[in-house]
Amino acid sequence: MAGKSKIEWTETTWNPTRGCDQISPGCKHCYAKTWAERFRGTPGHAYERGFDPRLVPQDLGQPVRWTDPHTIFVNSMSDLFHDAFPDDYIEDVVQAMCDADWHTYQVLTKRSERMRDLLAGRLRFAAQLPHIWWGVSVENNRHGVPRIDDLRSAPAAMRFLSVEPLIEELEPLNHDGIHWVIVGGESGPGARPILKRWVTTIRDQCAAAGVPFFFKQWGGARKGVTGRQLDGAVHDAMPPLQHNPVKPAVERDAFLAGLEAKYPTPRSVATTPLAGV
Repeated sequence: MAGKSKIEWTETTWNPTRGCDQISPGCKHCYAKTWAERFRGTPGHAYERGFDPRLVPQDLGQPVRWTDPHTIFVNSMSDLFHDAFPDDYIEDVVQAMCDADWHTYQVLTKRSERMRDLLAGRLRFAAQLPHIWWGVSVENNRHGVPRIDDLRSAPAAMRFLSVEPLIEELEPLNHDGIHWVIVGGESGPGARPILKRWVTTIRDQCAAAGVPFFFKQWGGARKGVTGRQLDGAVHDAMPPLQHNPVKPAVERDAFLAGLEAKYPTPRSVATTPLAGV
């Protein structure tokens, strides 16, 4: 059974890879890195090696084992398109999403160029599936906004933006080909401020373009206090979910057997080292 996520715009998370590194200002106060590094050096812990990039092949079959349909955030503790992760392994992750198609998957990256290129190439088989949503992070104008064009040029059926943490006022956004927008302020110690007009401008742009708008949080040091209301309302709009039937047990078992044959990792091994990492 999948666990309930505290992330407001999803139901559960799945991490077939772990770890990442900082590539833009949006990474400055990464919650995932802060959490993972607490356990560096703890023998047997999933994050014994902190936030170093790792493959987790023994978790590839999790969505197939979860028979209740869920909305799944893929790699809440990593970035699927990190350059440390081989194309072959990324393809296996995406194949798992295709096989367990009774779930809806939310794939979010800051490495938009690699995602674009793979969706146009060896991941083309999954790009047009409506139950897999492909998204990019957009924190500022210099680093975040250019990712939108990369996403728009990918042959994806469902595209979304996670404008979080929003750390400056954005130039007018082009919403052509975008199907969902999430906005949120940074939270935790040292959180950078967010101004209301930055949020309302994006909300109004989404309304004009007919794009569902989701306001995640104001953030700050105590996000539970600042809350999620914008002009007295909670904005939870999302695209409609694709509802596919759960596949028969014999098909699910066959997929899991294939994974076991390809990745015969002992259950006691938490992660698979990467060359040079």
